[in-house]
Amino acid sequence: QVTEFPSKLLFFCEVEAASGGETPIVLSHIVYERMKERYPEFVERLEEHGLKYTRILGDDDDNSSAIGRGWKSTFLTDDKSVAEQRAAKIGTKLEWKEGGVKSIMGPIPAIRVDKSRQRKIWFNSMVTAYFGWKDARNDPVKAVTYGDGKPLPADIVYDCLKILEEECVAIPWQRGDVLLVDNWAVLHSRRPFTPPRRLLASLCK
Repeated sequence: QVTEFPSKLLFFCEVEAASGGETPIVLSHIVYERMKERYPEFVERLEEHGLKYTRILGDDDDNSSAIGRGWKSTFLTDDKSVAEQRAAKIGTKLEWKEGGVKSIMGPIPAIRVDKSRQRKIWFNSMVTAYFGWKDARNDPVKAVTYGDGKPLPADIVYDCLKILEEECVAIPWQRGDVLLVDNWAVLHSRRPFTPPRRLLASLCK
């Protein structure tokens, strides 16, 4: 859910997880085609309005939360004006509140065109935000909306999750493994894991 993104991602497994930690990948154009066939009006609305992502960041990191990174470490500064400048460069607006900040990104496209293959692709973090951005500060249902701020239909988001799970292939990791991901071809995520686990990533334009 960023305005600028890499075309390729290179992963290296330095430490494999004790269990779990696979990286599921799924063909983006297949997800688009299945969603378009099943929910044409929903996809049309996404293409028209895009998506908006909202997250509450604390001042400091919250290690008890999977999304607990604070705004200071996110923007690598403790100066609010500098944070605002850096946020603006990635299309994010900051609204300051006591003990933290609300970050609002978007609207940004949810569907893109892979020009090299001449096809539309599903290119968003709708499901991840809707189901995963949950902690003491964040309500995941409010974390992602249509670009005009209207709520997403829960039943369709749930069905999209089902489609992603049906179509994905989960890549297991062993120490020394390398994975090159074409960001225009596939979506990727991460399965829960038992520590330790350390993957290094390189992002390529």
